[in-house]
Order: sequence, then C-alpha cells, then structure tokens
Amino acid sequence: MFEEKVLTCKDCGREFTFSASEQEFYAEKGFTNEPGRCPECRSARKAQGRNNNGYSRPQREMFPAICANCGKETTVPFQPTNDKPVYCRDCYQPRTRNNW
Repeated sequence: MFEEKVLTCKDCGREFTFSASEQEFYAEKGFTNEPGRCPECRSARKAQGRNNNGYSRPQREMFPAICANCGKETTVPFQPTNDKPVYCRDCYQPRTRNNW
C-alpha cells in the first residue's frame, strides 16, 4: 500500500526516509502534506518552542488564583482582581461550552 520515500529536509538539506508506517500514520490523521523536515530538525524546532509561523512564543506570566466555583488553587494568565470571579480549567471549560 505505502512505500518508503526519500525526502529532502528544507532546513538542513539532508535526505531522510519517510517510511511506509509514517505515511500510514499521516493518512490516518488526515494529514495531506509530507513532512518537510527530517526528524532531527523537527525535534530541534519543537525544542525551540516555535509556533507554526516560525516565531518564538513569549513565555506567559501566570498568576496564582483560587477558583470561584470549586475553591481549587489554580494559575491564570492575567492578574486576578476581586471584582470578577476566576475559574480553574475544569470549571471554566463547561461554562464556555454551555454558552455557545
């Protein structure tokens, strides 16, 4: 069904093998494009914390908070104030799904 392919990495220019099992995995996931980078360059790119546009993601400052619903300690990406409730991830998700 799938046969191994030799591809060229767009970052380092080395050839790498796109195995039949990798192709099958890509097909199962619905990926339509072949990988453009060798496994080493893909790993290095992930380790750098790059997004799809190639820009570094800034590290978000997180603030401690107490969930207004369950009382669990959590962290949020904004400075909590006393005028609005703060929810942990578990309590926030159902609230946003029900509002759609």
